[in-house]
Amino acid sequence: MPRTIVVNNAILFLCCSIYLGTGISLIFFQFPLEPKLTVENYYLIFVEPVDNATRFFTYMTVVMLITGVIMLATEWLSGIRWVPVVVLLALSASTLTTIYLIFPHNEALRQGITDPAKLAETFSAWANLNRVRVSLWVIMWLAMMYYFVRLAYDARADR
Repeated sequence: MPRTIVVNNAILFLCCSIYLGTGISLIFFQFPLEPKLTVENYYLIFVEPVDNATRFFTYMTVVMLITGVIMLATEWLSGIRWVPVVVLLALSASTLTTIYLIFPHNEALRQGITDPAKLAETFSAWANLNRVRVSLWVIMWLAMMYYFVRLAYDARADR
């Protein structure tokens, strides 16, 4: 396998790992803060970090789409072409979930919520949608992990 293809696939795996790490951070470090967020403090804690993440992940998603399509083209005739298919499908689903379901909540929070009940409702919906998105990120990561484990196993199988 040409080294450029290995590097391409490693970049895709890196991006899947960044998403996985973000998901773990959300579940274990961000979601437990939800009950402590108030109309007075949520903006500083939530809005700017989410805006920064959105900018970063927009570019990273483009990189993932490009590297995923390259991986799909180079693995099309192999027995593991399902890996980039799974990654691209999960990436597409998580991107659509983000754009159409999560971004409206981000925008409501960015505009400012002054009612504590509305804030709790918005954060609850946001967290539930992110749980769905994190599960898609886990699927992407597992598919890529399988790919590299399979390559390692195949390389060592003849020893």
